[in-house]
Parts: sequence; structure tokens; C-alpha cells
Amino acid sequence: MPEKTIPILPCRTLQPVLDFYTALGFEVTYRQRSPNPYAVVERDGIELQFFAMKQYEPTESFSTCYVLTDDVEGLYQAFRAGLKETYGRIPTRGLPRVGPLKDMSYGVRQFLMTDPGGNCVRVGQRTGREHRHGPAPEETFARALHFASLLADSKGDAAGAAKVIDRVLCLTDEKPTRVQLLQLLVLRADVAGRLGDDEASASALARAAALDLTGAERDLGRDALTRLADLRGSPRL
Repeated sequence: MPEKTIPILPCRTLQPVLDFYTALGFEVTYRQRSPNPYAVVERDGIELQFFAMKQYEPTESFSTCYVLTDDVEGLYQAFRAGLKETYGRIPTRGLPRVGPLKDMSYGVRQFLMTDPGGNCVRVGQRTGREHRHGPAPEETFARALHFASLLADSKGDAAGAAKVIDRVLCLTDEKPTRVQLLQLLVLRADVAGRLGDDEASASALARAAALDLTGAERDLGRDALTRLADLRGSPRL
């Protein structure tokens, strides 16, 4: 048979992790309770394996893996639907959580989800031949969005992303397009939520929701609008 790589990821206890992946449409195909807790989940061509250890701290996890697909849109919508049915909302902060679907500068369209064990599963679809970062945009607001997105989602630096966005939104000699403003405000709300700043998150969400967009602008900003809806459905906002 051809070679296959299967990630084996840690967690503190198996059940919350298995419940999360079941909500995403995975099937638990194996479970061992002793001597060491261990489980396998599968969904179509995706297989993930987990082991439990009591001393493990999910909030401090750096465990991650990448799932390549040819239908990232379909998986994203299916996962969101399953989570909403199970949790009553799309979890966007804490554990578990699901990030926005977006086009990245290194030739993939992807989203990140983090399970109750703190494992970050990146799900993406290649959109071009280049698999390295392209040049950063020159235009002021596109450039700010580019670097803020990288800080927030690639480096995990929510505070750094917030600083980039706050700096560019304070400019008085240049103005973003309404789509750029939508994208910046939604990302600002997102990172504020990760930082526990509910006031800043609510303010950015209110400004984003109040934008009067044309049909063409809504189409261009559809990823941000989807994320806006998810963030507004989160608790405490």
C-alpha cells in the first residue's frame, strides 16, 4: 500500500476531543481505555489519532497538523454546520474554536480549528503553484491586513495584529475601501476576543455590522461577513 502519514496528537481526556470531532462528522473507529487512553477518528480520507495524559495542559499546546483538501469550502461549511448543531453556535474563542476561511499569501485557501485538546488542525486547499509567501502588498490597508493576518493566524500574535490594525485605522490622510474596512474591523474584533478584550471586540463588530455595502462589496467581503456572523453569535458579545 502507498505510504500514509497519520498525526498522533495529545489531549488531557479523550471524550471532549471525540465529541468535538464527532460534531465535525468524524467517526470514532477505535478506542482504547487501558492501559493508555487512545482513540482514532476518521472522516473520508482524514485520519487523526489521539492519546490522553493527565498532566497535559491544552491551553499551552503547540501540537498541529495540516490537512490538504480539494474542497476547503465544503469542509468549512460542513464543519460550521456540525458545530452549530452541537454547540448552538460557532465557537470562535477558547477551546474548541474555529477560525475564518481566508486566502493566504503562500498559495492556499485555509482555515484553522483548535480542538479541546489544544491541537491546531489547519485545513487548506492549494490555489496556486507557489507554496511560499508572495510579496507583501504595497497599498497601505492591503499591506496592514496582510501582516495582521499573518501575525494573528500564522504566528499566533493577537496583540501584534491588534497594533497593526489600530495603527492603520488611525491614519487621517488615507482611507480604506469599505471592503478593506470590513476586513480590518472583523479581524480586529477577532483578535480582541482572543485577548479577552470584550469591549474592543464588541465595538469593532458594531462598526463592521453598520457598514452599508453594495452587493458587489458583499461578494468581495464574503469571508469577512461569514466571520462577522460567527463572531456576533459568540457568547459575551
